[in-house]
Amino acid sequence: MTTLYAPRPETALDGRAALRLGIVLILLVFGYMKFLPYEAEGVAGIARDYWLFGWLYPVVGVAGASMVIGVLEVTTGVLIALGGRFPGAGLVGGLMGVATFVVTLSFSFTAPGIVEAGYSFPALGSTGQFLAKDIGLLAICVFLTLDARARLIAA
Repeated sequence: MTTLYAPRPETALDGRAALRLGIVLILLVFGYMKFLPYEAEGVAGIARDYWLFGWLYPVVGVAGASMVIGVLEVTTGVLIALGGRFPGAGLVGGLMGVATFVVTLSFSFTAPGIVEAGYSFPALGSTGQFLAKDIGLLAICVFLTLDARARLIAA
């Protein structure tokens, strides 16, 4: 049976490793930043009124909600990093990454500043520009999730 995709051994240094390293660094840095007050306030500006996170703010406050998000991002990054050697961890981390970036992209429907005032799409405002990168990050997580799945099936 011929497949379009044949997973390489876990030790292969290829484009997957570059994608994995890039997304891991982003998730670890962004996750770390969620523990800093300026970032917590910035996230609250978008997330406090969002249906998925709004309930969290009255329960644990601005700093606590940001820390919960930070723990999820750091955990996602660690699991994706481990996925280079352990496909099961990579599958879970990849799925968490997909969920993370689907959620952040969903802010595009409700957050202010997606489109620059006085213009129409595709003239992105500051929030829109910030969220646009998540399209590529989502694609990386989808790729790494599918790669981990293929490696698990092949094992």
